[in-house]
Amino acid sequence: MNLSVVICAHNPKPEILSKVILSLKDQSLKYHQWELILIDNQSATPVSEWVDISWHPSSKIIIEPTLGLSHARLSGVRAANTDIIVFVDDDNILNEDYIQESLKFHYQHPEVGCFGGRSIPEFETPPPQWFFSTGIDLGCQNFGDKLHISNFRSKDFRVTSYPQFAPIGTGMVILKQAFLMYVEEVARDTRRLELGRKGQALTSGEDNDIILTIIKHGFEIAYVPTLQIRHIIPQKRYSQGYLSKMAFESNRSWVKVLNMHGINAWKHISPMTLPLRKLKAYLKIKPWKSNNKLIEWQAACGILKGQSEI
Repeated sequence: MNLSVVICAHNPKPEILSKVILSLKDQSLKYHQWELILIDNQSATPVSEWVDISWHPSSKIIIEPTLGLSHARLSGVRAANTDIIVFVDDDNILNEDYIQESLKFHYQHPEVGCFGGRSIPEFETPPPQWFFSTGIDLGCQNFGDKLHISNFRSKDFRVTSYPQFAPIGTGMVILKQAFLMYVEEVARDTRRLELGRKGQALTSGEDNDIILTIIKHGFEIAYVPTLQIRHIIPQKRYSQGYLSKMAFESNRSWVKVLNMHGINAWKHISPMTLPLRKLKAYLKIKPWKSNNKLIEWQAACGILKGQSEI
């Protein structure tokens, strides 16, 4: 085997996860070249009761009792028997050549420790028009047709900002060696395990933490346009309430990640000053004017909350 596909699932929708599984079943890479690992992360109904992956000769379902994406990924990597991991969420539909193209790119560029491609949204229903001006990508990205590979190792590189064209968690391909570098650092600072998604919580800094960690350990990163995923997005994720909560939590964790890596532009503030600072942001942004303004205000409050916690 050359590659491991790790699906992390928590209370997945059967109709969507079934499509995810079908997209893997239809992959162009022969089954004997990759293994399939499904991590059931504390689902209310065990995934093994209704999901069938026995069609794959090297497949297994593992129950991870500790809730959280970080713990699910750790379980998947520990169980993997190969040096290349493809992380697939329970709402990611892979193009039929995704795994084959991932393996091909790795062989051509072994110096790249983590890479990803296009994640194209597939909305359950048409989103409201105001959604498209929020700037929230909901785990999707598309940098166009050009391949982008970092070149950090060609100079005396020091991380000063978050890199352009960095992979996101959707369809992330990572070398096991690179991920284990991240695991070693997390073992020394377990606070970082709280940066990933956990149940209904919308914290979302884990992917950024992984990227910043591995480039400091000498790995390159890349955007590979030949890799493409359809990301199924349910209607609730582009509601005003969900987006407001996401804006708050993602910005809160963003401040924490940058601070952990010494590239934070924001300074610590006293928690006692939060109410006044939020009020000032409220009056400046005027969130009562529109959904976008409300989400913008929640994003600002998330940054302030993060500053109070660093």
